[in-house]
Amino acid sequence: MTGGGSDFPLPDLRFVPIESLVPHEQHDAHRMEPLVRQLREEIHLRNPPVVAPLEAAAGEPPRYVVLDGANRSSAARAAGFPHMVVQVVRYEHPDVRLSTWYHALSGIPHAELEQALHAIPGLEIRTDDRIHGRALLARREALACVAVTGSTVMTLRGGHDLESRNELLNHVVDFYRRRRFYRVTGDSLPVARERYPDVTAILVFPHFEPDEILELALSGARLPAGITRHLIRWRALRVNVRIERLADTVTSLADKNAWLADWLAERVATRHVRFYEEPTVLFDE
Repeated sequence: MTGGGSDFPLPDLRFVPIESLVPHEQHDAHRMEPLVRQLREEIHLRNPPVVAPLEAAAGEPPRYVVLDGANRSSAARAAGFPHMVVQVVRYEHPDVRLSTWYHALSGIPHAELEQALHAIPGLEIRTDDRIHGRALLARREALACVAVTGSTVMTLRGGHDLESRNELLNHVVDFYRRRRFYRVTGDSLPVARERYPDVTAILVFPHFEPDEILELALSGARLPAGITRHLIRWRALRVNVRIERLADTVTSLADKNAWLADWLAERVATRHVRFYEEPTVLFDE
């Protein structure tokens, strides 16, 4: 941990128009009303969404794909806020890494899961040994794998292009997304059950490339929520911008950003900014 010295990069924080934010994943519609109510009742926006610029044609206003914070961004839009504070990062920068969450399902019997998967039109299901299933997923010949035992997986296939495969993936996740599941980084059932004893299966998803995320966002398609995992160095947390500044419809975008620049400079000058280079665990979120 260190103070705000010149050797450490300050996050690129900006107010941007809410309509300039383009999601790449589904938001949770069932959580939207409570999130909008919470956003209106809270005093501060603690952790701004992280976004990356999208290419724009000459004369078009800038747009940004939301890498993290889809629910916060959607709630701000639903609340009628004209602007959002975001952290802007470059997707191609080495400080931004894209990885994948897996979904560990809670208390869903194998027979129920298999029946639900077979009911999805266009989805092909096969049983493969674990290594072959992983290879199919790595070659993107499978949409996902379902680990249900230690030695075999169900491989899920279908679709003929990125959008049709993504649509099938959404149907798969729709089956269980309103039920309890955990986000995990490994596909081992025994390891998952050490922390979550009620896990009955793990949905293993492929690794996506940034260009796929951008293509889906630009096309209007959305990945299921909770699959992409963006690891961002120098993530801005506890910014604590007052919600009333987001909701303000009178002050211009330029004036809001001028205020933000002055505020950030003051926070640095008074040594209220801290940089953490090591992985950090917070217990007050």
